[in-house]
Amino acid sequence: MTALFGLELGGKAVLIVGGGGVAARRVRRYVGEGALVTVVAPEIHEDLERSATHGDIVVERRGVRPDDLDGVWFVLAATDDRELNDEVARWAEERQIWCIDASDASQGSARQAAMSKHGDLAVGVISLDTPDPGRIRAVRDAVAAHLDAGEVDLRHHRPGAGKVILVGSGPGDPGLITVRGRQALAEADVVVTDRLGATELLVTVPYDVEVVNVGKSPDNHPVPQHEINRILVDRARDGKTVVRLKGGDPYLFGRGGEEVHACLEAGIDVEVVPGITSAIAVPARAGIPVTQRGLSTSLLITTGHAGADRASIAAMAAGATVVVLMGVTALPEIARAGIAGGCDPETPVAIVENGTTARERMTRGTLADIARIAEETGVKPPAIIVIGEVAQPDLLAGALAATPES
Repeated sequence: MTALFGLELGGKAVLIVGGGGVAARRVRRYVGEGALVTVVAPEIHEDLERSATHGDIVVERRGVRPDDLDGVWFVLAATDDRELNDEVARWAEERQIWCIDASDASQGSARQAAMSKHGDLAVGVISLDTPDPGRIRAVRDAVAAHLDAGEVDLRHHRPGAGKVILVGSGPGDPGLITVRGRQALAEADVVVTDRLGATELLVTVPYDVEVVNVGKSPDNHPVPQHEINRILVDRARDGKTVVRLKGGDPYLFGRGGEEVHACLEAGIDVEVVPGITSAIAVPARAGIPVTQRGLSTSLLITTGHAGADRASIAAMAAGATVVVLMGVTALPEIARAGIAGGCDPETPVAIVENGTTARERMTRGTLADIARIAEETGVKPPAIIVIGEVAQPDLLAGALAATPES
């Protein structure tokens, strides 16, 4: 029976004998774990050459010698010479060094597991009989998909230090949360949630996970920010994993910086999981590229709370794309100031309400008439406002027709 162990290779010397495709594939994992990798081979794969150029590994272009194993913690024998691999494995055995023999697993003292990482967990699959890389990768991928879909309860069973994970859940469609964000939800003992974002995912958390709703609307802030900070810190001090589920990205007008500061000040471990921001994702889903060659190569993202600030007016006048979040109330002021600041009144404007959800609605106009149209059609938050030439109807179809084949 083969025993399974996890080897911590960070900061430790690893020797790879062989410079071909097998070595090039395997080296990524060791470098990713922070190992100090040396590759010894007369000829080197181009991927290894690039890694050496970037300073990720050391390359010795020559044949291997027994003294190359001095001071090494782990060896991979991956040449195309079976006898040489077996010999390197014997050298490692004599020195009591763990070794993978890529030619014959029975000759080495270790086997390469097919690995996948899920937050602070790693899953490894190995063959106990004749090595079968394709088979163990298939099993690994199936298990990884199951974990990353949030179908496994990943909460800690042993008590330990609490932590806070700020998760950007994206613009609303639950399919747009990141894999790490989905994993974090499966780890949560407590979820502190906003009103917006992929809140539909809350139906997937176990019933005994505490869910604290601190969501705000434009005219209703039932839980002030200092109280949200206190909730995060207090629950983490109780030894719990607290997920702060936020719409979009935590750091884009989401007060994520304030929440991280509160946790650090209290000595709480905190992780930030970036999210897909609605400022780019909502227009994209609605068919609006926020930059487009020949139309707009600059993007300014602002908040309606800033009103018609000088930066957004200057960007509009210069032909850049301006995306306004939380700007429905301020839209008339922004439009007037943009025109007064030199922006063409016929500049296209698009408003996307409830983007990426089943309730998505698009309203179009120009800078001169968008405020009136929005009032007449009853535009309401949450909405993303896109100002600029990229907001013109059928932009992509027209651009595609006008672009010659390359």
